[in-house]
Amino acid sequence: METYISLLRGINVHGSRMIKMDQLKKLYSGLHLTRVQNYIQSGNLFFDSEETDSLKLEMLISEAIKVQLGFEVPILVLRRESLLEILENNPFLKEDPNVMLTHLYVTLLKDFPSKSITDNLQTGDDLSSEKYFIRKQSVYLYLPGGYGRARLNNSFFENRLKTPATTRNWKTLTALATLTG
Repeated sequence: METYISLLRGINVHGSRMIKMDQLKKLYSGLHLTRVQNYIQSGNLFFDSEETDSLKLEMLISEAIKVQLGFEVPILVLRRESLLEILENNPFLKEDPNVMLTHLYVTLLKDFPSKSITDNLQTGDDLSSEKYFIRKQSVYLYLPGGYGRARLNNSFFENRLKTPATTRNWKTLTALATLTG
């Protein structure tokens, strides 16, 4: 049995694509996923499954949402071990162990961006003190002004890296790691 974390992008934001967590937990349970729990109301769920392919789980959940709720939702499913690896490899924490955790975010990418795309990633913008670092399928962000007004946001990376993505703050990711442990 594997423990997984699923991150749904863009639900319950500004009154669109509204999904109650009880409804979502019931949908997951109906897919024979066990120990289904959610963390806050923004599409962070964790569960156990005998399935070993996270891509199959993404497709299974995505299709069930489309059929039962009538709209598509981008979903990223991670093994718990993958989340722990992401947390352990944050370059901003390695650079400064006293960095303010409230300024840390991670954009999780559906696919590995090609080296040519990441090598040529040009912002062309004045990012002030915003910083990023790409490692595998994770974009680590340092956003001292918060996420709400950040130029280095989810849409920026989806457009520039040509892959679907979803962003979570450090508190959410660490809480998911703790809750799944």
